[in-house]
Amino acid sequence: MQLVSNDAQIELLVNGDPLILKLLYTKLLPRVIVYIKRNNGTAQDAEEIFQNALFQLITRAKVNSVQIKSSFEGYIFTICKNLWLKELNNRKKEVRNEGVFELKANENDTITSILEQEKWDLFEEKLKLLTDNCRALLKDFFNKVSYKTIVAKFKYSCENVAFQRVFKCKKKLADLIKADSKYRNLVS
Repeated sequence: MQLVSNDAQIELLVNGDPLILKLLYTKLLPRVIVYIKRNNGTAQDAEEIFQNALFQLITRAKVNSVQIKSSFEGYIFTICKNLWLKELNNRKKEVRNEGVFELKANENDTITSILEQEKWDLFEEKLKLLTDNCRALLKDFFNKVSYKTIVAKFKYSCENVAFQRVFKCKKKLADLIKADSKYRNLVS
């Protein structure tokens, strides 16, 4: 699918090009289905999430420019993952009664999802500016790897050193994010 640039693919998607839609549905949707099924979902859940992700990307592209630093497919897959994690979180909070159906407006959900995706994009952009060591350390930290394992992996002298290093890397990342004008727009 990477025969044309990310910008061109976004434009094709916004214009409803049947070829790009067919490619996305045949190449990417199966990956999304596998991911969501492995994470307590169904194929139907995956299709809904996939459609919401495409809708979100199209809406966002119409409102302002979208800059994709990774692959087009990877970007959409990340949107799907974020939407699914949000859905799982919402399911934990709600009491389910299969006999009752509640209709609710998705407009606020879409706006919230777009803002969350923009925050995630800013996070990823600034994470790439850190040193390789900091990125690897934060990746382990965010994946809840124990400090004991981090000490062994990075050959630190003790857990306190690992803790301090994680703190410094998180602070550097936070400073980079807060210094960006996009951050001020997202939090205001």
